[in-house]
Amino acid sequence: MVGYLNLILRLSIWFLLTANFSWQNIIIGIIVAFLLPGLQRTPVVLKDWLRVFREILVAIPQAYMEAFQIMLRPHNEEDITMERVKSHRTPTLIFIDIFLITFTPKTIVVKYHEDGWYEVHWVRRRKNQ
Repeated sequence: MVGYLNLILRLSIWFLLTANFSWQNIIIGIIVAFLLPGLQRTPVVLKDWLRVFREILVAIPQAYMEAFQIMLRPHNEEDITMERVKSHRTPTLIFIDIFLITFTPKTIVVKYHEDGWYEVHWVRRRKNQ
């Protein structure tokens, strides 16, 4: 089951990159998804994938809300924080975590540290505004 989720993630990224849903591109995407390394090597718990899907559903409206906040009120403060990677994350789930952090307009992952930390750049409103 989890192998299928990895395959779906790879195909989704392929279709986002190519923006082409012809049957030839679908076949090429499937071939590329299978040729990429690491499809079967990393054990993933289904519970972690379900948590990620829930986080994706929360991130979409949050991204819209943050975009409107930035448009309506200026955000002049910048900050860089270190955030800990959740325990027992596979490389695929770490990639999705970085994508979700970067998906929202107020945050972006500047660097991933191999010892389990993200460097996150934040755009915030000043406290006195």
